[in-house]
Amino acid sequence: MAAAMGTILASPRQEPTQTAADRQAISYDKWLAAKESAERYDRDGKYVEALQNYLEYTRQAEGLGRPGLMAWGKNNSAYMIIKMHTQDPTVDLAPAKKMLDEAMATGEASENCKRLLALNMEYAKLFLRLPE
Repeated sequence: MAAAMGTILASPRQEPTQTAADRQAISYDKWLAAKESAERYDRDGKYVEALQNYLEYTRQAEGLGRPGLMAWGKNNSAYMIIKMHTQDPTVDLAPAKKMLDEAMATGEASENCKRLLALNMEYAKLFLRLPE
């Protein structure tokens, strides 16, 4: 695992899960495909690939004008970074905190999502040594 998220996301050994044209279009079907792929990669312990798909899930949700789904996407993306951090403490949690902050700021996250955002934020702050 690389210490910087940019390195993790741009790792040359990672095969892209979607083509550039696929990433340009916004649709419910593309959101659903990204969600299903992310969940599958997460189950398989492939957190980098899951993160890439959760980022696409988030982009699709934003494009669809669904801030509640976008909040879930950012939460799940941040959680993949947290999972990578538990395996390799050199993984930078700053991108996770940024996504969690953005998701919390939407104001349209469900109560369950808000609860999980708060739990993930506690983890990020603990290891980033940030004030509550």
